[in-house]
Amino acid sequence: MSVEITAPIHDRFDEILTEDALAFLARLHREFEPRRRELLEARGRRYADLAEGGMLHFLEETKDVREADWQVAEPAPGLQDRRAEITGPTDAKMAINALNSGAKVWLADHEDANTPLWENMVQGQVNLRDAVAGTLEHTNPDGKHYSLNDETATIVVRPRGWHLTEKHVLVDGERMSGSLFDFGLYFFHCAQAQIDRGSGPYFYIPKIESHLEARLWNEAFVLAQDDVGIPQGTIRATVLIETYPAAFEMEEILYELRDHSAGLNAGRWDYMFSVIKYFRSRGQDFLLPDRNAVTMTVPFMRAYTELLVRTCHQRGAHAIGGMAAFIPSKDEETNRQAFEKVRDDKTREATDGFDGSWVAHPGMVELCTEVFTEVLGDDPDQRHRTRDDVDVSAEQLLDVASTPGEITEAGLRSNISVGIQYLDAWLRGTGAVGINNLMEDAATAEISRSQVWHWLHSGASLADGQQVTRDLVERLIDEETGGRSTDARALFTEMALSEHYEDFLTVPAYERMP
Repeated sequence: MSVEITAPIHDRFDEILTEDALAFLARLHREFEPRRRELLEARGRRYADLAEGGMLHFLEETKDVREADWQVAEPAPGLQDRRAEITGPTDAKMAINALNSGAKVWLADHEDANTPLWENMVQGQVNLRDAVAGTLEHTNPDGKHYSLNDETATIVVRPRGWHLTEKHVLVDGERMSGSLFDFGLYFFHCAQAQIDRGSGPYFYIPKIESHLEARLWNEAFVLAQDDVGIPQGTIRATVLIETYPAAFEMEEILYELRDHSAGLNAGRWDYMFSVIKYFRSRGQDFLLPDRNAVTMTVPFMRAYTELLVRTCHQRGAHAIGGMAAFIPSKDEETNRQAFEKVRDDKTREATDGFDGSWVAHPGMVELCTEVFTEVLGDDPDQRHRTRDDVDVSAEQLLDVASTPGEITEAGLRSNISVGIQYLDAWLRGTGAVGINNLMEDAATAEISRSQVWHWLHSGASLADGQQVTRDLVERLIDEETGGRSTDARALFTEMALSEHYEDFLTVPAYERMP
């Protein structure tokens, strides 16, 4: 076995990075790394085709899958009722708070709400193992102690996307896939323990761009279950539909994972980011207004969520709604307005047929639960609502041009300020950051820097008549940072102003980390 760890082994890391676990990771790498690279190259070809005038569409070659009669597996133990799910990183304090929050599910995040520092990635696995065992504890420097309740949320782990690597683990001299590293360690150490608890090894799969990428995950699941000797279908995965291409392949993604599927989720910010990534060279038709003006009710977002619910329920799968990022504050009026907006958003989702939704803070779990219970009652879900009334065309999914709203100086300033604040925390090791009463994650930084880049390079004008120029962006960056020179400012400026658009901000950012 040729597996090299190029980072320090801190306290208890040896419990996770065992010889057997590393051998399992090596098997995953050798089996799936070539195909992972091929699929990333296929993404590049799709980008190039769209840049040259191509268009996204429902695939003709998979029409038989869409027209065939099939269903995904029935919900697994612990995933029958998902009316309120909480997301967050795997540090001990936040993990305990999430597990104790009263939510049905905790999305244990190794991706957007996490910074991929080596210490975070491996300590997160230690914390997950302790959480499954019921022994996870934490004590603050002030002496406040945290421990798990008797009844906790079901754990669903989100590994990194296919595009990310783990630079501190080399297999045969090659960096390992971050996806397979995160998945492999949790599965190896916790799958059987979760089964013994009456649950199972469950995952949220991010950044999928095609059904072929879902197929690769399914193949990894099959190998993993055979390797450790648990029944096929024990693993369950919910796929985030947060890229534009994936919206055109929802049924095919469910089909590829049908024995392991736990449904689909609507990821708002990354979906908007994907609009810019794919159509950044296509002029005004794909130019978005201020990000906060792009609500879930604008035509192209409405088409996407309606299609997601119909697709899931036609195939017997759960449809999980988007994030409520609000963090309760000490200001009563701020809370009143925010809770009203969250209630309206969750009511829309529940009424549309979603089976549950996400929140980012324990203080929002009760509201989300209450809203969905008003619709669900004692039923665990509403998969019986197959939404036969929904008929979404490719044109409706692509109708970004009908999005109302303006590009304003306030929106430009907000993107700059929030993007740099988030990056500053990210580079220092924190991936879930409270900014302006919202819990922001990497998707925030992606949409923020992408909008600035797109507005600049498309020659957009602000509502007050100013054109978005390099000089304007540089001046606002200086004003929003108080003239301070930081690594976060330098990185954001580089990504926003460069002639080359970087597909993922977190890729070059990761290379700047130890």
